[in-house]
Amino acid sequence: MKIAVIGTGYVGLVTGTCLAETGNEVICVDIDKEKVEKMRSGVVPIYEPHLDVLFERNIKANRLKFTTSLNEGLEHAEIVFLALPTPEDEDGSADLSYVLNVSEEIGKKINTYKVIVDKSTVPVGTADKVKAVIAKNAICDFDVVSNPEFLREGFAVDDFLKPERIIIGSRSDRATQLMQKLYKPFVRSGNPIIIMDEKSAELTKYAANAFLATKITFMNEIANYCEKVGANVDKVRAGMGTDSRIGKRFLFPGIGYGGSCFPKDVKALQKAGKDKNHDFKILNAVIEVNNRQKTILLPKMENFFNSDLKGKHFAVWGLAFKPETDDVREAPAVYLMKELLKAGATLTVFDPEAMPNIKKQFGNTLTYAKGMYDALDEADALLICTEWSIFRTPDFSVLKQKLKNKVIFDGRNLYDTEDLKKEGFNYLSIGRKDVIVNQNETTK
Repeated sequence: MKIAVIGTGYVGLVTGTCLAETGNEVICVDIDKEKVEKMRSGVVPIYEPHLDVLFERNIKANRLKFTTSLNEGLEHAEIVFLALPTPEDEDGSADLSYVLNVSEEIGKKINTYKVIVDKSTVPVGTADKVKAVIAKNAICDFDVVSNPEFLREGFAVDDFLKPERIIIGSRSDRATQLMQKLYKPFVRSGNPIIIMDEKSAELTKYAANAFLATKITFMNEIANYCEKVGANVDKVRAGMGTDSRIGKRFLFPGIGYGGSCFPKDVKALQKAGKDKNHDFKILNAVIEVNNRQKTILLPKMENFFNSDLKGKHFAVWGLAFKPETDDVREAPAVYLMKELLKAGATLTVFDPEAMPNIKKQFGNTLTYAKGMYDALDEADALLICTEWSIFRTPDFSVLKQKLKNKVIFDGRNLYDTEDLKKEGFNYLSIGRKDVIVNQNETTK
């Protein structure tokens, strides 16, 4: 099939590449000329595991092309995906200007039947708006379909190629049949293609993300309570997770959720509710708790260093909002580092992928280490913000040698408290009893 994908951000690039992988002819359209030229030469503009292999293979096979011309994309395609930004507006709502502006141009340019697919995360009623904008100028038949993405950063290629479900929001038999044909190769194992109306499809994405954000936030609240009563959140989590009604996933406590989806989507659903005079009380609490959780380690750091962080130097492991991505949007590390800098601390940071994106925000206010152990030099303590696998089994003898104080502030609960106690570290984490061995005793 012939496909156009408008927008080559995270969702658009993964969508276009994976659709090309099943034999479709895909043209990706973007207004950024420099980005398009780089992609034509084989440069993947984002970090996503396994994407580079598929990207290169399909460019060589001539199934994946890139252009700045919307006309070229529309002339080529029978199905047109809109994978455009829907950033958070000042009032928390989703800004649809990119989607609607491109839709208006599509209406002016198409002259044969097209299926226009909303792939971006958009509020309920967007498909109707897109249809109305296109219809103002269109001289041919078309259909608008809602087809929300469920891609986890770090696992997006697997999620697209082997989806748990595919949601198609459409009341058109013609469009539905084309979309089912397109996605048939991805559901050979029997996972469902679920057909529904456009509004239900749009809400399904928001509801799913809001529920997962709520689950994370609930567990963080439990973790904070554990610290007050002397319970161990690891034990509580294991006890909860074995209940099939709850499940084991999204129960790990930490310093809050971030990224491009959960924060934006929860706020957008909250605002959409207000617009319809519906108060999402649960989502109000989720947003409030998550904002607080991002800096929950700061009081522990202040208390350990006798309320004076000025002049202290910290090593920071992990900057991305989650492992296996270079995405630092709404990353808890960003919020925590800003507070530490305000307090007069200095920071040396390391992340396997996210340092270039962090440097765009922080510039030379941070020191950027070449390796995880290099970040420890002359640091008063280690702060862990992202649970990259390489941080899970460090050489603690190196930490003892390099850190001024044997103290770790762990926002992701990577280590066993008893193990750290035996190693002689002061270890302060989330939802567990802090291990205090020798406060402020230097190792040198």
